[in-house]
Amino acid sequence: MNAVAPAAEIEIRTVTAWDEEAIADLYRAGGWWNERWDPSRLKDLIRGSFAFAVAIDTASGETVGMGRVISDGVSDAYIQDLVVLPEYRRRDIGTMILSALLEHCRAADLGWVALIAEPGTEDFYLPLGFRRMEGYVPMQWFRGER
Repeated sequence: MNAVAPAAEIEIRTVTAWDEEAIADLYRAGGWWNERWDPSRLKDLIRGSFAFAVAIDTASGETVGMGRVISDGVSDAYIQDLVVLPEYRRRDIGTMILSALLEHCRAADLGWVALIAEPGTEDFYLPLGFRRMEGYVPMQWFRGER
């Protein structure tokens, strides 16, 4: 098992480009990667995000977490793809990433920021000001179904 740096050795950067394989590894760690996807498309994903943040272990240089915001930059924003490598979890790195993303939204004067939490993770978001949106149901479009 890898030695894990303390949170004090983690740096959060908001970026417009990053190593695609490192990002693909984070998507894999989150269980969100489809091996048919082309990692080179991650350049467009990063560049097309309103904000994209990475967490770096400064001792090893390893990319250990990420998160992004999708927004028009005027009214609404959605937090997407917040993930930290398993061996780095429970060290406040997710909180550091999310805080950086929320600060980016605050600086743009965005007043409405939402996310869809995976079951069992709601308690992580509560101290950061998120609340359950009672009366709303997340929905997803499935191509080809109609």
